[in-house]
Amino acid sequence: MNKIKNYEDLLKGLNHIEGVGKKTADILKKKNIHSIFDMILRLPHSYIDRSIITKVSDLQIGKIQTIKVNVIKYNFPRIRNLPNKVLCEDQTGKIDCIFFNSFEGYIRKILPINKAVYISGKIGFFKNKYQITNPKYVSENNDIVEQKSNKYKLTEGISEKVYNKIVEKILKLLPELNEWHTEEIVKKFNNMSWKKSITKLHDYDNIGKTQSDFYKRLAFDEIFASLLISSEIRKKIKKIKKDKKFFNFVLQKKIYDRLNFELTNDQNIALNQINNDLKLKQKMFRLLQGDVGSGKTIVALISALNVIESGYQVAFMAPTEILAKQHYNLAKNLFPREVSIAIITGKTLSKDKNIINKKLENGETNIVFGTHSLFQKKIKFNKLGYIIIDEQHKFGVNQRKRLSDKGGNNCDILLMSATPIPRTLIMSVYGDMDISLIKEKPKNRKDIITYSKLETKIDEILIFIKKELNYGNQVFWVCPLIEESSKVNNTSSIERYKSLKKIFKKKIALLHGKITAEEKDLILNDFLIGKYQILVSTTVIEVGIDFPKANVIVIENANKFGLSQLHQLRGRVGRGERQSTCILMFKSNLSENARKRIKILKSSNDGFQISEQDMKLRGFGDVLGFKQSGLKNFKLADPIQNEDLFKLGEEEIKKIERENINISRYKPLIKLYDRADIINDIV
Repeated sequence: MNKIKNYEDLLKGLNHIEGVGKKTADILKKKNIHSIFDMILRLPHSYIDRSIITKVSDLQIGKIQTIKVNVIKYNFPRIRNLPNKVLCEDQTGKIDCIFFNSFEGYIRKILPINKAVYISGKIGFFKNKYQITNPKYVSENNDIVEQKSNKYKLTEGISEKVYNKIVEKILKLLPELNEWHTEEIVKKFNNMSWKKSITKLHDYDNIGKTQSDFYKRLAFDEIFASLLISSEIRKKIKKIKKDKKFFNFVLQKKIYDRLNFELTNDQNIALNQINNDLKLKQKMFRLLQGDVGSGKTIVALISALNVIESGYQVAFMAPTEILAKQHYNLAKNLFPREVSIAIITGKTLSKDKNIINKKLENGETNIVFGTHSLFQKKIKFNKLGYIIIDEQHKFGVNQRKRLSDKGGNNCDILLMSATPIPRTLIMSVYGDMDISLIKEKPKNRKDIITYSKLETKIDEILIFIKKELNYGNQVFWVCPLIEESSKVNNTSSIERYKSLKKIFKKKIALLHGKITAEEKDLILNDFLIGKYQILVSTTVIEVGIDFPKANVIVIENANKFGLSQLHQLRGRVGRGERQSTCILMFKSNLSENARKRIKILKSSNDGFQISEQDMKLRGFGDVLGFKQSGLKNFKLADPIQNEDLFKLGEEEIKKIERENINISRYKPLIKLYDRADIINDIV
């Protein structure tokens, strides 16, 4: 390729660049670098200055340095696999140049005897002598040695020199693309064009300048592309016409009369938002987001009842069989008898499945609960009008788009998530959906009291647990590992189970990720019905199952978990009316960040506030659920550092939506930065 003519050329494979062969391109793919654009969006993390000449006596082991030395002696061993050595020196000392897999003739050519040469490479030390192994640069002329070069995170099999040369070639070929942003936006970045910004990104003098105009311009491009595609998906879904759902709230009133509590303000607001969407001609695609134990399920079930009243069927999907069964049992207790309810799980017998399938197909069954198997081809609905999916924060934008298409035009979609997303990220993660938030906890729920205890105080914890068991309560005991590790000094769940079993005998069970799904469901069910009083577990208990009698959770090595994850684990208790307790166990040598996390958790039960704090402490990529949430993996943008850019992006999106602006000018931006597979449906 002699020239990159347009943005489409940037999406071509690296083998289109002169000098880049298939082997190099394949190596780069291991680093998820598939195109020319991928390559130039990888920023350098540091640089090497080879212009500084260091005396041999001043060399530092492990550093990349440049020396000027005289070549004084060759050592070419005749034994196979031994390296070739060249002894060199300056006025302050001697150094060996070691060559593996290099021919004698090549070495004589680049390092002629009695000549002064410049050598650059990583300094080692062996048998009281400095050495450079396979030096990166060797030259008789210092002008030929590259003075400065960027350092990138490389994959094995490609040298820094080769990588830098490819980047330099691409930068020389870059075109001046037509500006996709408005003049008003570009002015905010000091009129920095995309090409100039990319060029500056790879200038070693600009490494680390994340607050500069060029960096912010490129970060905004990423943010805006992500927000724009979500906005367009949302608009596309809104254009889908459906039959209105009509209901008179008779069944809803029957449920209200059966409840022994009142819905919170947040629950009522969320239910009204969902009901209003269901009654519209536009298809609903809404997220019901609430903290652990905030009462999302009851809101979803009441809305489902309204859909049933309107003559449609409902599919309610949960991530596990036990959670599906929990929702099914709640519906059986709440719903009037005239509502026909079914459940399909892995344990459902084939003959029973066939009966359920027939009843779904002829419309006799109003609502069915189950796992993802509900969407198998053999399960056919008579008039599916509503899909509810619990705990599906792992869905990305494209998966959600495909899901919205699945039920047909008359099918509304409600997703539920108990993973609180910080306010700054809501639009980035769920910009394609309408959002209902439930922050209030039910009035009969008490805040969980959180204590922190040194692991040396375990005897005190055991006394407390014995007392709780005598009251008829149940206990979760969480460990970060399944088995003991020689590398990590943490108690494993298996070891803790063995030690507690000696004390509590048959009252205890063990749960971890290596057991089968069937065994897991059986153990959780036995714990639910009270067969066990203590459940020792790894983090597999995070899913939102209700265990009303479980009111104590002990979390070992609490410093090994993030804030949001600790909050999710803590949410396994406190589902009943009794006072619940969370005990965080830790070692004495805590880091400053770990101390902060524990302090925050002890002072707050608000998942949204905790997730904000977690993001500030650890960065958005590590916060529970974000990596699985469909959140775009930004290369440059950072929701903490670039909160202002996220706000700017949201304002611009609202303006485009409000004024119904044609977005065809943004096609290159979306293609480059988002590359959604639904792009042709949108632009």
